[in-house]
Amino acid sequence: MINTKSLVTVLICLIVSLLSAQEQKESYYSDVLNEQFTGNLAYETTAFVEQYWRVVGNTGFNNSITFIAEHLEEAGFVLEEKASSTNRLTYRIEKRPLEKPTWEVVDANLSIEGEDKPLLTQATNSNMVALNSYSTPKEGTTAEVIYVKDLKKINKLDVKGKIVFAETNPWRLFNAAIVQGGAIGILTYDMPSYLQPEKNTTSIQFRSIQLQPKLKPWAIALSYEAKERLKKRLENGKVNLKVNIETNIYESEELTIVADIKGAILPKERLVFSAHVQEPGANDNATGVGVALEMATLTSKLIQENKINPKRTLTFLWGDEIVSTGRYVEEDKARAKNIKWGISLDMVGENTAITGGTFLIEKMPDPSAIWTRGNDKHTEWGGSKMTLSQMKPHYLNDFLIGEFKAQGKQANWVVETNPFEGGSDHVPFLKGNIPSVLFWHFTDQFYHTDNDRLDKVSKETLKNVGTASLVSAYKLLNADETTAKVVIKNIETAAISRLNDELKQGQLAIKNGDNRSTQIEIIKAWEDWYLKALDSTNDMVSDKVGIAVDIEASRTIIIATASNILKKLKE
Repeated sequence: MINTKSLVTVLICLIVSLLSAQEQKESYYSDVLNEQFTGNLAYETTAFVEQYWRVVGNTGFNNSITFIAEHLEEAGFVLEEKASSTNRLTYRIEKRPLEKPTWEVVDANLSIEGEDKPLLTQATNSNMVALNSYSTPKEGTTAEVIYVKDLKKINKLDVKGKIVFAETNPWRLFNAAIVQGGAIGILTYDMPSYLQPEKNTTSIQFRSIQLQPKLKPWAIALSYEAKERLKKRLENGKVNLKVNIETNIYESEELTIVADIKGAILPKERLVFSAHVQEPGANDNATGVGVALEMATLTSKLIQENKINPKRTLTFLWGDEIVSTGRYVEEDKARAKNIKWGISLDMVGENTAITGGTFLIEKMPDPSAIWTRGNDKHTEWGGSKMTLSQMKPHYLNDFLIGEFKAQGKQANWVVETNPFEGGSDHVPFLKGNIPSVLFWHFTDQFYHTDNDRLDKVSKETLKNVGTASLVSAYKLLNADETTAKVVIKNIETAAISRLNDELKQGQLAIKNGDNRSTQIEIIKAWEDWYLKALDSTNDMVSDKVGIAVDIEASRTIIIATASNILKKLKE
C-alpha cells in the first residue's frame, strides 16, 4: 500500500520541478535574446529606409523591399518558388498593379522674389511638397501670392493664375482655390500643437492633395518659420513667389514581402508581425521595418543553431500600411482562421529623450476604451469612445504587458499602455477577429514631420522592442498547457488589480456626483472582460480539459472579487 503522505510529497515535488523547468525554459528566451539581439541590423535598416520619401510603388518603397529581401536571403530564407517542402525559412514578394500612379519628389525650392535666402528647399525640408503634386515648368513659375484668412470668402477673391496661401489643411483649400478659382498652386500651414511648431520651427508634417492629371496642380506645406516670414513680408504689400518643383508621377506596382518561419509541429497556426514601409520618416516607420528584419534574421540564426524550435509558424509582413495586412487577412480565409495573434510594429525605435512620449502597447479594445480614467489615458493621436459590443476580451493584452514590463525592468526601459485608438496594422487583424495589439511611441514631437530623422532613433530602444517582441513571440509559438496555466494565473492577478483600481475610481466618481449605476456598469464590464479573457486561453492547448480546472478556479476568484467590490459601491 502506498503511503498517502509520501504520495502527496512526491506530487508536490513533481509540480515544483515542472514549474521550475518552465521558469528556466521561459527565462532561456530572455537570456539568449538579450545577448544576441543587438539592434545593429535594425538600425542599419532604419538608416537605409529613412533616406527615401516612401509611398507604395515608388523608388524608395521598392528599394526598401529589395533591401529586406537581400537580407532575408543572406539569413537563409529561400524564395518560395525555389523552396522545397523541407525549407522552413521562405519568403515571397507579392506584386499587384497599382490602381493609381505612384509619386515621388525629386527637388523643390520656394523663394520670395527679390530675396536671396529661399523660404524652403527640398534639401532641408523633405516634406514641403504635398503628395500628388505635379512639377512646375523647368524654369519654375513666378506669381503673386494671395493670403486668405477666411476660406468662406475665397469665392469673392480673384485668385486665377495666382498662388493662394491659407492656414489650413490643403484638402480644405484645394477645391476652392485650384479647381474653382483657377489658382496655379497653394501654400498651406497646418501644424497640431503637440508638434510644438513654435519650438520646432522648421518642421513640416507631410501633406497630400487630390491627384488631378488634367489640372496638374501643386501644393507646398510651410513650416512655422516659413509661414511667419511670409506673413511678415506680406504686411509690406504685394509679394511674388518663385516656385520650382520637380516630381515624378508614373504607373507602378504594389509590393508586399512575406517571410515565413515554418512551425515544426503546428505549421498552420501562426503569429504575424506587420511593419509598414510607406511614410517618409525614420521612426515612422523605418524603425518598424528594421526591428522586424532583425527579428526575422535572428530567429533564422537561432533555428539553424538549434537554439530554438518554434512549434507554430512565425510570419513577417512588410508592405503598405493597413492595405497589405488587410489583404493578408482577407484574401485567404483558411489562412486567416489560423492566425492566432497579429502585432503591428510602428514607430518602435524612438530616442524618447529627444522625441518625448514613451513606448506604448496599444491594447486590444477593453473597457478602458469606453471609460478612460485613472492610469489609462488616450494619446494626442486620439481615440473615439467605444461600446461594449466592440470589446475584444483576450489574454494577449496582459500577456504582452507582462513580458514587456519584465524587459523594461531588466533594461531600465519605460513601458506604458494606452486604450485602443486604431490607425495602424493592428486594425485589419482585429476586423478579422484576430487578437492584435500595436507597439509604438507617442507623443512624438516630430511625428509625420521632416524632422523625423535618424538622429531621433535609439539603437537601445530598437534592441528592447525587438528583444521583448521575440521573447513574447517564442513563448506564444511554443505555448502549451503549462504556458496556459501560467497565463490564467496572470489574468486572475491582473483582473483583481484592475477591479480594485476601478473601485477606487468609482468611489471617487460617486463622491464627485457621478452616477452610481455607471460605476456598477464599469465593474461588471471589467468582470465580463476578464472572464472571457480566461476562456480565450483555450486556444493555447489541443485539449481544453487540461486547463478547465484552472480556468474555473480563477473564474471563481474573479467573480468573488467583483461581487465584493459591487457591494462596496452600493454601500
